[in-house]
Amino acid sequence: MWRTMCPKPPWFLTSISGRSGSESVLRQSSMKGKVRKTCKSKKLPCPSVLNHFDQQYSEELGDLWAPARAVLLDPPSWQYGVMLNRFSSVADITQLLLAQGFSLLLPQTDVSKLPYNNASSVSNSTHQKGKGTLSHLYFSKCPPEDLSLQPFITYHASSQPHQSELPLNFPQSSLQCYIHLHPLRFPSQPHRPGQLKQYYLLNAASLLPVLALQVRDGDKVLDLCSAPGGKAVAIMQSATPDLLCCNEPDPHRREWLAKTLESFLPASLSSRVMVSAQDGRSVGQSESGFYDKVLVDAPCSNDRSWLYSSDRHRGQQRLEHRSRLPLLQAQLLRSAISAVRPGGVVVYSTCTLSSLENSAVVETVLNDFPDAEVENLWEEIALPLSKYFAFISLPGHAGIDPQPFLCPQNVSASCSHHRLGILVVPQPGKAWGPMFLSRIRKKG
Repeated sequence: MWRTMCPKPPWFLTSISGRSGSESVLRQSSMKGKVRKTCKSKKLPCPSVLNHFDQQYSEELGDLWAPARAVLLDPPSWQYGVMLNRFSSVADITQLLLAQGFSLLLPQTDVSKLPYNNASSVSNSTHQKGKGTLSHLYFSKCPPEDLSLQPFITYHASSQPHQSELPLNFPQSSLQCYIHLHPLRFPSQPHRPGQLKQYYLLNAASLLPVLALQVRDGDKVLDLCSAPGGKAVAIMQSATPDLLCCNEPDPHRREWLAKTLESFLPASLSSRVMVSAQDGRSVGQSESGFYDKVLVDAPCSNDRSWLYSSDRHRGQQRLEHRSRLPLLQAQLLRSAISAVRPGGVVVYSTCTLSSLENSAVVETVLNDFPDAEVENLWEEIALPLSKYFAFISLPGHAGIDPQPFLCPQNVSASCSHHRLGILVVPQPGKAWGPMFLSRIRKKG
């Protein structure tokens, strides 16, 4: 049954050989005072997209839009996290991160005690290519931001390590992500068939949906819109699920997903991690009640990417597509809720500030599922992590004040009762996001 719905994954791993990625980082990081040449010309925002954002977000976000706008228009200020790969040797990378002043985002469990934590076990197989079935709108989920815009990191041996501070009751995690107060980052590691990467560069806010999913060893998990694969990798850093189905119908994006999985996961996990090419809107029918956890990182109007559309025509096309995205997102979320078992959870996430694609989608879908309810992520995630991210809590639309509520540190959690989700809004000094997330539990 599983093999039928999630065929053998089109990714492979071969034995590791040659110089390690960390040696390359060490060699490059010795170039003190040098900055990598990032691009031939500075990227400029698309006027039509910026104008649209100004009209929509000034109304939805109020006074929060001006500082968020300033961050989005200043790519060199964007911060990036470094997620380490527990299946690879990372001691030297960790040392470099700490020496530069990076700190762990999350309190840690003992990674060595997790099952399948074997960094050296790899084997050979071959890629397989599938066929996609959806329209181009489904594939509008944008790739990660252009990391080439960020300055190349330089190291100072005199720097002292420091640790993140979180409440004592915040759950520990085996997911190791290092962040910095300033927009510094490591150089990206290229894809090399047969060699596991040591780390993944990402917007640290993209880890929040994975934290909200609360994957445990032995779970059956579906990543419904999986490409390019960063959240799937984060899931496997967090636990060892019995099954992780990474679904991506578009063949080109599925190939990208395959390379990501190949770069981070050993072949010993190939029986647990599968790649599917299904139409995400129909999974709820074909696999009703099968999964314990489902992540819907939905195709959305990625604000960071769309703001820098290549030209006015491209920007206008994206704005036209934007109006049709909520329908698709609602279909995917309905499918996800149908695919999860009673008592299981669905996490819905996007990387846009738009309420039409965020809280409005959740509210619309909940009307069709009286056996599903939104859970409070304010106390669980927003309050403990408010030192690092600027959160707002989003109410429903009918009869409730539409202005979002900003999460300052040390605020009472009771003010966020009965809200539909939380949103990370980029702010100066906290340039993470946008990232919306909502967790929905299907009643048992």
